[in-house]
Amino acid sequence: MLVDKSANRANIRRPVFFQRCAVGVVSACATSLALAHSIEGGDASFVASINGPAIGPFIYLGAKHMVTGYDHLLFLVGVIFFLYRPVDVIKYVTLFAVGHSITLLAGVLGGLQVNAYLIDAIIGLSIVYKAFENLGGFERLLGFTLDTRLAVFVFGLFHGLGLATKLQEFSLSDNGLVTNIISFNMGVEIGQILALSGVFIVLTLWRTTGSYLRHAFATNTVLMASGMLLTFYQLSGYFLTSYL
Repeated sequence: MLVDKSANRANIRRPVFFQRCAVGVVSACATSLALAHSIEGGDASFVASINGPAIGPFIYLGAKHMVTGYDHLLFLVGVIFFLYRPVDVIKYVTLFAVGHSITLLAGVLGGLQVNAYLIDAIIGLSIVYKAFENLGGFERLLGFTLDTRLAVFVFGLFHGLGLATKLQEFSLSDNGLVTNIISFNMGVEIGQILALSGVFIVLTLWRTTGSYLRHAFATNTVLMASGMLLTFYQLSGYFLTSYL
């Protein structure tokens, strides 16, 4: 009986490939925590100088901000990690989107001022929460689980405030402000869809292999550690700027 050794090697490599992709996404985000998640360079100059509606550019900036927003993406990876059906992904991501849309608009248009370091620290804690929940931590230690839908919505509110603090760094012109902020929020949603589509495809393919559940613990541990690192980093920044 002839054995297709190349096919066997492919089957062996496939689980490792998808497992490395998933862990790699989390690890890459974790190693970028030391970089400021803000609007910089040419984008910053454009935002500071704009006077009037600029729908297209602000949609682009919103999408770019979400796609490169490691803190938002880490949380959402945790949210969809054990969601197998697209309808469930849509439900939870919609709750998150409604939450951050409310506070993004309220923060910029309503002048809601918050400390950027503290908000980003809470965003870090949201990553810790979701990874800890994925590991079954609440049920094991407390004997019950929190309402994930409510938690995703509430943390969405904090993520929206985090987005608002980035725009509040600039003196935005009142001319076209509402249009531009709504456009920015639309871009955030587009970026979120693009980023999560890629993550969901990788997770879906990985779930077809036997390594998915075997490495779920390690992946969520890395996710939780990333959230802790982000929280510590932001709290350090808060205390350094407040007391030194």
